[in-house]
Amino acid sequence: MSNIEITLPDGSKQPVPSGVSPIDIAKSISPRLADAAIVARVDGELYDLTRPIEKDATVQILTSRDPESLQVYRHSTAHLLAAAVLELFPETKLGIGPPIESGFYYDFDRATPFTPEDLEKIEKKMWEIQKRHLPYERVYTRKEDGLRKYADAWMKCQLIDERAGEVFTEYTLGPQFIDFCRGPHLPDTSKIKAFKLLSIAGAYWKGDEHNKQLQRIYGTAFFTRQDLEDYLHRLEEAKRRDHRRLGKELELFTVNETVGSGLPLWLPKGATIRRLLEEYILERERASGYQHVYTPDLAKVDLYKRSGHWEHYHDDMFPLMDLETEQMVLRPMNCPHHILIYESKQRSYRDLPVRLAELGTMYRYERSGALSGLSRVRAMTLNDAHIFCTPDQIKEEFSSVMKLVERAYRDLGITRYTYRLSLRDKANTEKFVDNDEMWELGQRVLREAMDSLGLPYTEAPGEAAFYGPKLDIQLADVMGHEETYSTIQVDFHLPSQFALTYVGADGKEHRPVMIHRAVVSTMERMVAYLIELYAGAFPVWLAPVQAAVLPITDRQAEYARTIQQSLESAGIRVTVDERSEKVNFKIREAQLQKIPYMLVVGDREQQNGQVSVRHRKHGDQGVKTLESFLAEIRTLNDTKAVSE
Repeated sequence: MSNIEITLPDGSKQPVPSGVSPIDIAKSISPRLADAAIVARVDGELYDLTRPIEKDATVQILTSRDPESLQVYRHSTAHLLAAAVLELFPETKLGIGPPIESGFYYDFDRATPFTPEDLEKIEKKMWEIQKRHLPYERVYTRKEDGLRKYADAWMKCQLIDERAGEVFTEYTLGPQFIDFCRGPHLPDTSKIKAFKLLSIAGAYWKGDEHNKQLQRIYGTAFFTRQDLEDYLHRLEEAKRRDHRRLGKELELFTVNETVGSGLPLWLPKGATIRRLLEEYILERERASGYQHVYTPDLAKVDLYKRSGHWEHYHDDMFPLMDLETEQMVLRPMNCPHHILIYESKQRSYRDLPVRLAELGTMYRYERSGALSGLSRVRAMTLNDAHIFCTPDQIKEEFSSVMKLVERAYRDLGITRYTYRLSLRDKANTEKFVDNDEMWELGQRVLREAMDSLGLPYTEAPGEAAFYGPKLDIQLADVMGHEETYSTIQVDFHLPSQFALTYVGADGKEHRPVMIHRAVVSTMERMVAYLIELYAGAFPVWLAPVQAAVLPITDRQAEYARTIQQSLESAGIRVTVDERSEKVNFKIREAQLQKIPYMLVVGDREQQNGQVSVRHRKHGDQGVKTLESFLAEIRTLNDTKAVSE
């Protein structure tokens, strides 16, 4: 048998027999490494630990410390799920079962719906199979043989047909289970130590709503039981904080199919939170030199063709509206309207920067399956602004926006966020404007600005807007998932598209630079985030109801209303619970509604012109004069306090 040469991560080289497996290499290095091994990386490709290596290669043994290993681990657990389903329900047809960020899933075609009780049976069967120490073995099958073998498995036939080449790979799991799969997988089921089946959902084959609907079983898996328990705890916490559930319980918003999917209706309490957020950011913008404008929610399609949005985003826009003399479209962005405001008069370098801001409503055609409460909608109001400036003003304006973002996040109590510098993919000339000079300048300026501010950031090629690089501020939820909420984009392209100018100190026309920025995202997404951040218990300054007056008996009803009037006159949001219920019931109801303060009034409080104060978190705060309580709550409002 001929030898081949293996290069290890430390650069050392070893001669080994051709056909050696990664697990053999791991054993030759260290028994401990062999025991910890999950998968191997061979010349950049992931290999099963038992797969032969036939030629010279660079080899790295991956353990649970390597991110790729968890994906392989979860993929193997998905196969374990499928094997268990087939043992219990042999009539089931298999779809696909990939690992995902939070675990794994498997799609099944079965006439009878799975039930929660079925999940318990399947999980029990998975543990039975796990204890058999069954190997995951890679099998090569000719395409024509596979199509014959899976003649009654329509999904497998489709997948095999789509594969290039005459041979594809399958994986067995013991003598009873074999499935079309690219791999790689664990050596055997004994490596799987901790998993949990989570839920059942419907899913269209290949994600296409025109295809057959399948049953999808979701699960998760971790290397240790502790990691699994920690994840399940976070999952329960996420459910407790889910803005869709809290939105209903706290009467913040509702969704009605008579209106349409992705078009939530703001109820009075939710509308109060939104109004407070809007008033807050408008005040902060005015203090930062922004001028606020109003622009229409639709425009001629020609405007978006000129801006480039039609070419790059028309699939995400609502269909054209054909009028008698023109074609109109609901806007997906506000920037073209602000550009037209800028060009409505001649500008001088002395006028710049021009900062135009608007709470602008936009419309995106989101797929129905992606819609979710307030966080993913079809009509959204963005805290939008566009700064028109000279090139030498970019850094200063960018820094000012960053300070505004950080001030807003501090006042809102947002602490878990990171910065992502989103750059273009130079090879993708279809998605991004083809102008190397523009991109290089914009990307360099953003890097320099971030570096000068001393803020850490990561770079993300391919995530830029089509017209320029941007800084995305990524907010993390309770599960650690990150999404973009605030963004700052430097744009040299649209000013050229619209031939924008300003008269410089030399008396000549020059092209301004445009900075797009959204500080607190859309009202919908930010309110959804804040609901989940605070689990519905908003800080006093954002709470839709700040205090509830609770008369102990009907005798105090008039006094309670007097307190309400006094507080409302001072700008405090207050309600009175006049129901003929025991006061403990009223307190419990106010607690469930997450109201910060409960003001209990009985005969003694009425006689002395006082209130007995209870806090939703800290309980009894003692008896206080109304003036004392009012001063306390005013301070919390004025300082935008977020801690209790």
